Amino acid sequence: MEQNNGAMPAPGNNRGALSTLVTVFFFWGFIAAGNGVFIPFCKHYFHLDQFQSQLIDFAFYLAYYLGALALYFIASVFGKDVIARWGYRNSIVYGLLFSAIGAIIMILAVNANTFPGMLMGLFAVALGFSLQQTAANPFAALLGPPETGAHRINLGGGINSFGTAIGPIVVALALFGTTKANDDQINSLGLDKVTILYACVGALFIIAAGLFFFSKKLPKGQYETHTEKSPKALMALLVMTALLIAIFIPVFRSYLIDTTDAAMKQELENTRIKWLLAGLIIIVGSLLLSLVMAKSKSDGWGAMKYPQLVLGMLAIFTYVGVEVTIQSNLGALLAEPSFGGLSSSQVAPYISMYWGSLMVGRWTGSIKVFEPSATLKSILIFIVPVIAFAVVIGVNAIAQNDITPLSSYVTCVVILAIAFYMGQDKPAKTLLLFSLLGMAFMLIGIFTTGKIAIYAFLSGGLFCSIMWPAIFVLAIAGLGKFTSQGSAFLIMMILGGAIIPPIQGKLADMPSIGIHNSYWMAVICFAYLAFFAVSVKGILRRQGIDYDSSIDGGH
Repeated sequence: MEQNNGAMPAPGNNRGALSTLVTVFFFWGFIAAGNGVFIPFCKHYFHLDQFQSQLIDFAFYLAYYLGALALYFIASVFGKDVIARWGYRNSIVYGLLFSAIGAIIMILAVNANTFPGMLMGLFAVALGFSLQQTAANPFAALLGPPETGAHRINLGGGINSFGTAIGPIVVALALFGTTKANDDQINSLGLDKVTILYACVGALFIIAAGLFFFSKKLPKGQYETHTEKSPKALMALLVMTALLIAIFIPVFRSYLIDTTDAAMKQELENTRIKWLLAGLIIIVGSLLLSLVMAKSKSDGWGAMKYPQLVLGMLAIFTYVGVEVTIQSNLGALLAEPSFGGLSSSQVAPYISMYWGSLMVGRWTGSIKVFEPSATLKSILIFIVPVIAFAVVIGVNAIAQNDITPLSSYVTCVVILAIAFYMGQDKPAKTLLLFSLLGMAFMLIGIFTTGKIAIYAFLSGGLFCSIMWPAIFVLAIAGLGKFTSQGSAFLIMMILGGAIIPPIQGKLADMPSIGIHNSYWMAVICFAYLAFFAVSVKGILRRQGIDYDSSIDGGH
């Protein structure tokens, strides 16, 4: 289906190229995790409610969806794969430059003191990320033997997670000058710190673009490809997008209304939750309806005629949504007296530990890259997560954060290691186990308070850590010539990070629910992921695919 025309480095001689490539993985994690501190900062500075603060995530992750959809639309209508024509290297360069433009928009918006303008800037930054991610993942797979391609992507994920671990701390230091600022210090802050932060970020994007453009280690990665037609799938996605736009118009209109009237405020609250839930129903309903229609007549549906792919799209949507929503609402949760009553700046170590938890899991999941013996691998499964945890603790200690409240969290890390051992490298089994643990720990967090609840919610990062590759390989199994198209559809479903956090934020704003009970949203998400893990194995088996048997078993 595809023919690579770019000169690729010989296997075993690609470490320099791979080390250059993984720098963009770091950027994605650094900026995305930094939003966890940026959200409570903007909430306080612009006097936003919890839903309004979640518009930061909405703008950021919506850009991923629209960027991937645009690339798919061009490929479907014009028969030209933009990434293929530009080449992987140039696509990453263009993506970095577009993100730099987003940083400039952020600076202009900050100087104009406008929150909607800042949302536009974040949208543009993430739109560049969408292009980078579409190119970087397959590029990493090509930089060496095919059989270890997935492990190189996991290694990139580990670097991404290191960015997520230090991002909240750096952003907190940039905004507040400390991770221990009190409310009086926060009240005196202006937006000039945001200007400095994004000026530095924009400069880094430009430097990275130059590094990629002039690097002799990286091949262009240009290739010829035949784009499989799927007009019905395209129409379904376009209709879904149009309906979502129509749904969110009244939501944004409600944001622009400023009133002190209690009755009007209540009416706005009801409008927001109604339309937000309608948006969720449209996404789930559109995909399930597409699956039913494709089952009766598969012509024109492309990859979406496969049930594992459509259910996998919902799984990616749910996974990204729950991963983002846990930390995005964590700042508001920690501000509650029963959870420590922390200020906006003081949440940085906890946000760092949440994203660091993903690093712990992904580093552990990347052990196979180094091809250890079975015995050594079993030992490393318990050693690597502890080392990764120590790195997160060390980063916070260097930032002079109080790490005492986080030290006992190593208990949760040990539970993760045991789960990895039990998962035996089998994607369906591992996904089911991690989903059930995620659901159980969210329930513990809901029914307790204080340190136990905080640890339970933070552990959501541990159990989300390996879900992307597990869902991905299960969803594209058996797709054949539609594998590339199915991969594009899965990337679109990063949209979950734009939809689920605002819904939880709106639930948190409702007095009858509140921020603590809003985490039932995470329980529901993990429950669906457990359902997918069970159902997809049966679907693949009926197609003659026992995917677990193709994975190296045991530890």
